[in-house]
Amino acid sequence: MLIYFVTFLSFILFCKYSHPIKQLPPWADEMRLLSFHFWEDLSILFPSAKSVKSTLSVYFSSKMASKTKRKCYSKLNTNTMEKTATTESRLLDLPDLALETILEKLEPADLCKTACGSTYLRDICLSDHLWKQHMKQKWGRIVGFVAQKEWLLHVASQKDFLDGAEGRGFLSKLWPAVMFKFNDERKPCQPRDTYSIVSCYRALEIGRFWFPAQVFNRENGHVGFVMSCYDAELSYDSHTDTFEARYPPHGPRALVTESGVTWDRLREVPVDNSSHHLHVSKCLNDLQPKDHIEIQWRRNQQFPYGWWYGVIGHLESCDANDTYCRCHESDTVVLEFKQYAPGSRWRHMTINRKDHREEGNETDGFYGGIKKLCNKDEISMWQRFWPIDTLE
Repeated sequence: MLIYFVTFLSFILFCKYSHPIKQLPPWADEMRLLSFHFWEDLSILFPSAKSVKSTLSVYFSSKMASKTKRKCYSKLNTNTMEKTATTESRLLDLPDLALETILEKLEPADLCKTACGSTYLRDICLSDHLWKQHMKQKWGRIVGFVAQKEWLLHVASQKDFLDGAEGRGFLSKLWPAVMFKFNDERKPCQPRDTYSIVSCYRALEIGRFWFPAQVFNRENGHVGFVMSCYDAELSYDSHTDTFEARYPPHGPRALVTESGVTWDRLREVPVDNSSHHLHVSKCLNDLQPKDHIEIQWRRNQQFPYGWWYGVIGHLESCDANDTYCRCHESDTVVLEFKQYAPGSRWRHMTINRKDHREEGNETDGFYGGIKKLCNKDEISMWQRFWPIDTLE
């Protein structure tokens, strides 16, 4: 017993005061401390050494497992990076025309992910040439010339809106390359030109840009607005694929909002003037019975105009026979709104072909400029909202 004690004490003093000439490898210390014979001999002198042995065994086992896991992860990560680099190099080896053809077929989300591959791909993937088709495909029907002008004014007044906190959650998932550029030192550079098409697409997609458009049958088809189309400011909600609309106040009426507006109820603003201004009619001399038209109308002169659907009717003196009809030669033009029942005061209205201005009164409202509908798509859009029951 005394021999074991002296041997153990000598070993402790040697480990404490000796200076090893060469550092041992990591496994040497672990194997020495976990030596089976060493702990068996020590446990004879000190029974409590068994618990120390089990604690150290658990510690070193977990340490070795952690090292093994890190090595495997590092190897996997290296292989993934090598594979990505190989794929990218193969993509960039393609001729410019072939590469551009591939990128043109990508969806917006995939195009933005590809832009993160390299500086060269970023500049190509975020170019106006590629995004023009996506802009036209999704937003072309409702974002017209008036909305584009409003976008330029919006950007000019808020030059730093890309640096704002709003919308960053969307970009981090869809297109982080739009927010920042990185150089070799991984330092953030300036954001892309805010006038670019991709910036406009982004602002529309996240609802950051309220753009002007028109809404059919406003306020969820309120009976007072059936077969009409009114100006509004719209914001897109990508979660519901619908819009929130803000309508201009009608006289003393407060600002009206409507949520859940669907795509089929929207169109671009048809004329580039305020909804309070009279539209200059250029089609009056061409109007004849059965022509489809839309005309400005407002309740009183403090209200904004809305556009209302109608057709050109026959004069009372005409028998509606196409062979003998001369209504198109008369200075008086009959406007007919067939959504209203015969005998309703809203059913008919007459205007002067030669000198038409705003006509009406406080009782029947005021009729403004007229647009002739020549496009079948425009006519069918109006007729989609035809009421089931005739209005009084």
